[in-house]
Amino acid sequence: MANNPWKLLNTKLQYDNPWIRVEEDKVINPSGGKGIYGRVHFKNVAVGVIPIDKDGNTWLVGQYRYPLDEYSWEIPEGGCPIGEKELDAAKRELKEDTGLTANDWEEFLRIHTSNSVSDERGVVFLAKELEQGNTQFEDTEDLKIKKLPLEEAFQMVLDGKITDSISMAALLKLKVILAKEN
Repeated sequence: MANNPWKLLNTKLQYDNPWIRVEEDKVINPSGGKGIYGRVHFKNVAVGVIPIDKDGNTWLVGQYRYPLDEYSWEIPEGGCPIGEKELDAAKRELKEDTGLTANDWEEFLRIHTSNSVSDERGVVFLAKELEQGNTQFEDTEDLKIKKLPLEEAFQMVLDGKITDSISMAALLKLKVILAKEN
């Protein structure tokens, strides 16, 4: 591991809300020059779930993403407040978004979503032995749910129809692992 070549001179809070904090740091960069660096601190861990049934199907969630001004297909995802167990948050998000519960859980992936400007980290779980129940959407959610074969979800990533970084990384990792098993 390399030592940190950056030197922090001071930090100024630019914005703060219940989900993120934006700071501007005055720094000495690795080449010795003075500069600034903006950082977005996330107050939740991103959690995602790839539910897989016995027939090799999965579920995607579609929703309009306000920051992008675009519709997005994703694996079921949500936020885990710092201090909450990530698996507990993943179980809650799967139930809320799809109505599914699972009896078999496996941590599958850890990811930094955009490490050049933020400290957001994510974790993805595989969920199996599924049981269908009712969804519990939050007030801010207007979700569409799609059940489809895993192979179709993989192809949606390859075709650019899934662009969410957590969903892409998790689905492509799963595709590689399944290909090695066959």
